[in-house]
Parts: sequence; C-alpha cells; structure tokens
Amino acid sequence: MKPIVFALPGNETFAQQLATALEADTGETTIRNFPDGETYVRVLTDVSGREVILVCTLDHPDGKLLPLYFLSHTLKSLGAKCTCIVAPYLAYMRQDKVFHPGEGITSAYFAKLISGFAERLFTIDPHLHRRSSMAEIYSVPCMVLHASTLISDYIRDHIGNPLLIGPDSESEQWVSQVAKDANAPYIVLEKVRKGDTEVNVTVPQVEKYKDHTPVLVDDIISTARTMIETVNHLKKAGMKPPVCIGVHAVFAGNAYQELQNAGVDSIITCNTIAHASNALDVTALMAASLNKIFLS
Repeated sequence: MKPIVFALPGNETFAQQLATALEADTGETTIRNFPDGETYVRVLTDVSGREVILVCTLDHPDGKLLPLYFLSHTLKSLGAKCTCIVAPYLAYMRQDKVFHPGEGITSAYFAKLISGFAERLFTIDPHLHRRSSMAEIYSVPCMVLHASTLISDYIRDHIGNPLLIGPDSESEQWVSQVAKDANAPYIVLEKVRKGDTEVNVTVPQVEKYKDHTPVLVDDIISTARTMIETVNHLKKAGMKPPVCIGVHAVFAGNAYQELQNAGVDSIITCNTIAHASNALDVTALMAASLNKIFLS
C-alpha cells in the first residue's frame, strides 16, 4: 500500500513534489492556532494501517515543533502504521558541546524529543561538526543524504573554469569532495593569527587562478558573515566576483541582501528551505532514499 504524505504548514510545495516522485497519496489536515495561541490539529484522511510521511523542514523550529509533535501522535492514535519525518533542514545541530558554563547541549535534547515521536528521520547535510554520526544523539534510524553531487553537477554544467574556495581549514573536507566530483581545482584560504584580534587572510596561489571563477561552497548560509568576508578577500586579491553556493538557505535577518551587496556573481541554494535563491532541487534525492524503505 502506498504511503501517505502530509505537509506541515509552509511545506506544501515540497511535500507535493515528493508525493508525486513517490507516486504516494497526499493527506489532508487542519492545523491552526486557537485565539489563545494553542495549536489545533485535525486529520481529515483515513490513515488506519497506512505508513505516513510528515514533511517539515525545521528552520525557525520552535514554532513548528508542537504542530509536528501533535500531528505525529494524532496519526498514531488514528491507527497509522508508522510515522516518518522528512526534515530537509534539521535544526539544533550546532550546540553540540558546552561552550560556556551553564549551557545545555540542546542538540541532544532536541534529538531525544524527535526520537520520541518519529520512527524514522530523513534529512540532508545536517551539521555534524563534532559528531561522527546522528546515532550519537538520535535513537531512531536517521537517513542522512548529501547534496554534494547536485552541487558538483551544477558547477560542472553551469560555471566555466570554476575554482572552489574554502573559507578555512574546517571547510576543506567538504570543498575537496565537491571539487573532485566537479573535476575542478580548489584552494582553502590561509589564516595567520598575528595577535588576539588580528588575523591575516591570504588567497594561496592567487596569480595562478586569476582567470577562474571563484565558487564558495558551504552547508549552511546563516548570517553569511564567513562568505562576505571571503568575498572581500577575493576582491582584494583581484579575483572575479564569486558564485556562492549553500545547501541550506537560512539567511538570518538581512544576510541575503548583504551577501548580494558584497559583490557576488550569484547565490545558489538547495530547496531544503524555500528561498528565492533555490536553484537545486533535492526532491529526487529524497524520494530515492524513501523508496528504498517503503518499497523494500
């Protein structure tokens, strides 16, 4: 029997595209707020004995979590066989240690909460900076997908003479893989600390790459400060305006406009978070992974 795809508010487009790719049914709900701000959830589709997929990308997660939690439990109370969450962007992955006394490790708390009401979680390029796998904090199966192939294909097909650039040494592993798949060279900016507050940033082998198109690649563009600073360094080195590519278009505050104003050629992101910069569609990637579960 086909699974049923439910869209949380704001996720209707991605959910419909995913249902089409899966040849799955789509479910109907009513999700709204009472005048006092509490959440009302009603399921209008018969889900008895059916496997259900809840689509909810988790940028700005605090307002999305309770509707997701309530809907999952409501579906189970109505006889749903399994609830699977598709969160193309997964929040609360950065606070993965105590940086200052008195802090909590919220990534672990969030994982425990999600694991309490979902049988499976599918996500794309979560921020696993200090963790080797999702299993360290999630107790349910997590399918982690990667957009690197989509990005490298785009670079290879749309950008002439590309040079991939990592803003620091931490980015090298990510940038080097995309560069390899795109058959393009890459460099990583070199930082030399001269004091507590002064850092000298240089572009290595800059003369060798003056005729290349710089391509900045990162998993999350949030405040965009790292990319903006990198763009400024490339300007000073006399390089062409860069193409900026990110998986997740968080763009907090005016970050998108500020990055545009920095003097970039273009800004490209995946549709893990709906944004004007979306040019890379992860629907087929997600559908292929889901099919392995539901068609097995």
